[in-house]
Amino acid sequence: MQQPVWHAISVESALEQLQSQLSGLSQQQAKQRLLDYGPNQLPATRKKSALTRFAQQFHNLLIYILIAAAIITALLGQWIDFSVILGVVFINALIGYIQEGKAERALDAISNMLSQQASVIRDNKAMPLNAVELVPGDIVQLQSGDKVPADLRLIDSHELRIDEAILTGESLSSQKSISPCQEQSALGDRNCMAYSGTLITFGTATGLVVSTGRHTEIGQISDMLGNVDVLETPLLKRISKFARWLTLAIMILTSITFLYGFFVQGYTATDMFLAAVGLAVAAIPEGLPAIITITLAIGVQAMANRKAIIRKLPAVETLGSVTTICSDKTGTLTCNEMTVKNIITAAGNYEVSGVGYAPLGNITLINHAEKITVNSCLEELSRAAMLCNDARLYQENGQWVLHGDPTEGALVTMAMKTGQDADVLYGQCPRIDAIPFESEHRFMATLHHDHKGQYFMYVKGAPERLIDMCVTQKLSGDETPIDKQFWHDKVNELAEKGQRVLAIASKLMEKSQDLSFSDTQQGLSLLGFVGMIDPPREEAITSVKACHNAGINVKMITGDHAATAVAIGRILGIGDGKAVLTGVDIDNMDNDALIQSVQDIDIFARTSPIHKLRLVTALQSTGQIVSMTGDGVNDAPALKRADVGVAMGMKGTSVAKETAEMVLVDDNFKSIVNAVEQGRTVYDNIKKSILFILPTNGGEALTILAAIILGRLLPITPVQILWVNMITAVTLALALAFEPAEKNVMKRPPRNPAEPLLTPFLIWRIIFVSVILLFGTFGLFIFERESGSSIEYSRTVALNMLVTFEIFYLFNARYIIEHAFKREVLFGNRYAVYAVGILIVFQLILTYTAPAQLLFGTEAINLESWARIIIIGCSIFFLVEAEKFVLRYKRRKSETVVD
Repeated sequence: MQQPVWHAISVESALEQLQSQLSGLSQQQAKQRLLDYGPNQLPATRKKSALTRFAQQFHNLLIYILIAAAIITALLGQWIDFSVILGVVFINALIGYIQEGKAERALDAISNMLSQQASVIRDNKAMPLNAVELVPGDIVQLQSGDKVPADLRLIDSHELRIDEAILTGESLSSQKSISPCQEQSALGDRNCMAYSGTLITFGTATGLVVSTGRHTEIGQISDMLGNVDVLETPLLKRISKFARWLTLAIMILTSITFLYGFFVQGYTATDMFLAAVGLAVAAIPEGLPAIITITLAIGVQAMANRKAIIRKLPAVETLGSVTTICSDKTGTLTCNEMTVKNIITAAGNYEVSGVGYAPLGNITLINHAEKITVNSCLEELSRAAMLCNDARLYQENGQWVLHGDPTEGALVTMAMKTGQDADVLYGQCPRIDAIPFESEHRFMATLHHDHKGQYFMYVKGAPERLIDMCVTQKLSGDETPIDKQFWHDKVNELAEKGQRVLAIASKLMEKSQDLSFSDTQQGLSLLGFVGMIDPPREEAITSVKACHNAGINVKMITGDHAATAVAIGRILGIGDGKAVLTGVDIDNMDNDALIQSVQDIDIFARTSPIHKLRLVTALQSTGQIVSMTGDGVNDAPALKRADVGVAMGMKGTSVAKETAEMVLVDDNFKSIVNAVEQGRTVYDNIKKSILFILPTNGGEALTILAAIILGRLLPITPVQILWVNMITAVTLALALAFEPAEKNVMKRPPRNPAEPLLTPFLIWRIIFVSVILLFGTFGLFIFERESGSSIEYSRTVALNMLVTFEIFYLFNARYIIEHAFKREVLFGNRYAVYAVGILIVFQLILTYTAPAQLLFGTEAINLESWARIIIIGCSIFFLVEAEKFVLRYKRRKSETVVD
């Protein structure tokens, strides 16, 4: 049976549908319904055992390659390397185990947001009840401070305001009533509903339970979160593809080599088996997975220093691939503090500087730069704004803190900027009586006296309402007939800026101790309007521009109204200042239409959790790598689906934090941009590491192949190959993980998500350098053998030749295209210099100490051999720089042709 659209039907219809009444269900009815509907709680998630969770951390391609490398080193008797590799595997698994444990608590965090107690009417009696026992049809009483225990259709409401930020993402409390809404109303506009898990901030109400447990809005989010697929990161996709290609290539190469050596060159099967093992060891970049993991870990630390906490290691690289950032508005792009920006009186229009609740800023007459002197109109308006107000501002630990409604807090701040002192004003004009704000009459009124027998009333509320209630307007201390058209034009003017407009009026009263509704309906004089907005962060404006320069699209997805979203977008540089899609528009689109729309529109307003999830999925279907920001429970499904989910650390819910890959410590959009920059740097450094490590493997493999083809002894043994691979990986290649960001890192477009790990250019560079290593290493080995040196001596020379090549090549690899003839090549990354020094020490130990000679089959070599090694070794630096010069020349030439 299809559920009614509860927010679109009357109270009477809702009671009839659930066969309930205002006196509540009977205990017998409630007991039966509890059996029919089940308890009011989210279903428990099936949890993996700790052992299963830990074992699954090894189900990762990076880990498989590391384990394979460990097995090879164990078979070759390299127990130290074996222990180091297994240590890396274990630490990586332990980190993943801890982080997954946090992620698994996301659904638990949602459950903890549900109310534990409820005040329910049964058998016409009010009684406390465990919220788990609530059933559809129950009548629940609500008051300020309560957490709503289930989804309720309001049947009575008195000044009710509810903080629905966990569902809508908006910080302003929603004002509630009992009138039905349009069927297609967005969740934030359903004023006759109270949703499970939200918080009553003001007023009282009675509601009819219409949904419990998993059928509530928060329950549907929980279900959505459990069913969202997590996408594999771009890096893992590339490494998976590369590993398959490399495995196949090594199998084919070793098989052909074995057959060639056995049948053509006449080697024994044993000799060829050892040669094939040597070839496989040479070709497998066993140090690469560890270097990638360490590079990512270094990126995590660097991001933490820039206010971004990474919870899942591969997300570091994914950030560098991001092509679209979908950002929430409130608190991320904006300050999440309502601020008065404009004041309009009959005497003039004013701008207010400053942001947030700190009373710091000036008030200037529009088109006049100097600070104005507060005139009588502005002074009375600011007095009224502070007195007709229930909010208070306090300083705590040097920070201004608001106690009360954000809108009223903005008015208090504005009044303090004009010079009003709250304590003094409250003493001079004490409040006698008040009419609190109610959505039915859309205004608030307060009655005051000045200790001199003067009584006066201040009123604030919706501008359309107060314009009709006023007969005059204040102008420099005098009252003139109200110009309604003027004020209606000003309402539209401020609304176009996305500002929330409040009107403020006053009235002199006769001596009275009571304030009646009829007192507000005649004789009011309009003081003016205030326009307020949650202003964009200054740094967000520059950060959005930086994203555009980097080729990254920024899209705003908010629960706020369309006009406000467009206005904020216009200031930030998001969108074209006009186009916006609302949640209702999205509901009316099929997936194909939505996919088309998301490519052209950058602002989405009045969105729900399913809208956010659909938008992220639609963007991904166009090939975009999407980062999604959020702070509420409503954001969790989209955060989980996004390639990189980003949660707010200060104001975000625990659900959002546990679901996301990254948490912003300062809730600032700028930190996302910093993280993207760091992610790009990490990927650059991974690419440099690949560009450094793979030519080593290529040179070793080609050297062994050349020896077999020419029928010579192997110039370097499998044990020596493994030594070179591991020692250079943990010294030279590791130094590349500390490379600083390149100057143009945020001035180039995101890389193509479909780009393979090895581009044609990288393949060319790897082959080019591998050939240089082949000729130098194998050539010097042949020279030593032809000169009468022993096989051990010749292999030691070849081994040191290979390492020396890599030392010089390290400084080429620090700059992929740029030349390395610069001061920074030695001093830009101190870790590179340290790595070279450590490597030289290890090579001397390998060459000249007896235990190492016995273990690795090396022999001490003379100074003449060292001279040849160094002279030939430095040639690689100049050859690669010459290749870079040619590439830069061709690139400039092609760009000139395009221009």
